[in-house]
Amino acid sequence: MPGPEPNAAVLAELKALRERVPHLTGALVASNDGLLVAHDLPPRVEPTGMAAMAAAHLSLSHRLATTAHGGGFHEVVVRGTDGSVVIYAAGWTSLTVLAGPEVNVGRLHLESRPVARAIAEHLTALSDDGKRTHARKTE
Repeated sequence: MPGPEPNAAVLAELKALRERVPHLTGALVASNDGLLVAHDLPPRVEPTGMAAMAAAHLSLSHRLATTAHGGGFHEVVVRGTDGSVVIYAAGWTSLTVLAGPEVNVGRLHLESRPVARAIAEHLTALSDDGKRTHARKTE
């Protein structure tokens, strides 16, 4: 049985990001515990597995940053021979972007950081609406 439809605003953010950044090959949003929220990935990348790996990497990166400096986590960049994967903290979720080796990483950050913030805001608003609806139903 398929899950709920992804938030349309989040999916629109992912598609617009891919259109704006040359050599961006895909993006996904996952909860911090690894559940897929939305994705705009190429067919060769399995979304739920990628969401789980992104969450695991996010958790480890957060712990590393906290242990080393005592502060929070913002992003991590993994550069491979065939491209990069960047994971950005986005509230209770993360934004993961995949890019080819030709990507301008500065441009990728410039475009992706505000998208991560916007996604966090969209999902917080969605969560807050759900809480208000639930509260009205239980009154």
